[in-house]
Amino acid sequence: MQKKISFRLLAFSLLLTAICLLQTGCKFNPDMQTPGESYLQGEWQQDSVTMQKQLVSYSLYNLKFNCDSFFVSIKTFSKANTGADSCTKGGSWTEYAKGVYEQKDDTLHVRGLFCNADYSYKDPTGCFRSGVYEESFKVIKKTDSVVQFNPTSSVISINAHLIKRSTCNPKPL
Repeated sequence: MQKKISFRLLAFSLLLTAICLLQTGCKFNPDMQTPGESYLQGEWQQDSVTMQKQLVSYSLYNLKFNCDSFFVSIKTFSKANTGADSCTKGGSWTEYAKGVYEQKDDTLHVRGLFCNADYSYKDPTGCFRSGVYEESFKVIKKTDSVVQFNPTSSVISINAHLIKRSTCNPKPL
């Protein structure tokens, strides 16, 4: 009797695994980093924002893409007092995030975590945002060295120019 039950359990688990593998939403994570988008590989910098002198606050982005991974530095400037001066340092501060990205058609989706400048994970009790960083951008490739990122969460475009080109050398995960 016990052999029959364990055979049925084994058959059921094999059937469930087969069904799962046939579904598109069920797949194993790769053991190697994927190559990402070749045109994005490298470091991109935003130098200014349109009408930035008239804005109460704005941010400048520095984006680094390596294979399917990203690292972003967001330097924010604000004329408004938004919190403790130890955090805002007289109206400017920098936040960092790292994670992975993927592009479908003209939309770039980045998802990661806020971190420190040295890529270590950020203490959630510190200044500003912590935890998940997620954003989608409509991407317009202007030239080989100029890309416009249009965030879905803002009306201010990020016009970034290439500082340093790199190539993807996938690493094991």
